[in-house]
Amino acid sequence: MSASAHEPRHASSLRPFELLHEHAERELALAGSGDVEGLLALGARWQELVSELPERPPPAAAQLLERARLIHERTSVELMRLREALLADLAGTGRARRAASGYAGQLRRRPRVDRSA
Repeated sequence: MSASAHEPRHASSLRPFELLHEHAERELALAGSGDVEGLLALGARWQELVSELPERPPPAAAQLLERARLIHERTSVELMRLREALLADLAGTGRARRAASGYAGQLRRRPRVDRSA
């Protein structure tokens, strides 16, 4: 058989690994842009894709698997950054609320109109 006769079968055997890699890229893009809703919409698709992989990947899939793993790690880092930014925003909101409450309390103690004038 010629090499081209083997290519379609070879290409189709790599398709699950390509899908995993593409999914990893989508997750990274969504995490990088802070699109939490988009990430949630992907749900458990990563686990589905992983469960569809053969137990013993073909040697030709090694590079795709490695790139998907690295992208997945970068996504984890992006998610940690996003989490820290959200926590910082929440902390800032809490401080602003406490400060506003403090000023509001001071305003109530001052007379509104000097009636002796």
